[in-house]
Amino acid sequence: MTQREVTDKDNLTWTCVQAYAGLQGKAAEKATELAETDEGNVTVVCTPSGQAQTVRLELSKDWLENLSDEDLLQQIEENR
Repeated sequence: MTQREVTDKDNLTWTCVQAYAGLQGKAAEKATELAETDEGNVTVVCTPSGQAQTVRLELSKDWLENLSDEDLLQQIEENR
């Protein structure tokens, strides 16, 4: 399962992972297909290191490679 960590201005470290990323094989392919929106976005869950609440985001499916840390943090902040 590939995850990504970013730290915000309040020094909270957020661990973000795509929903269903822990599945493998055909189950993973089917889950990703079902979870992908018509716009090609996927659900990403970000969990904080502190006492803040988990945040669910809808991001483009290439978020791991192409979304900057700053943009990811902005998405988290807007959805808190």
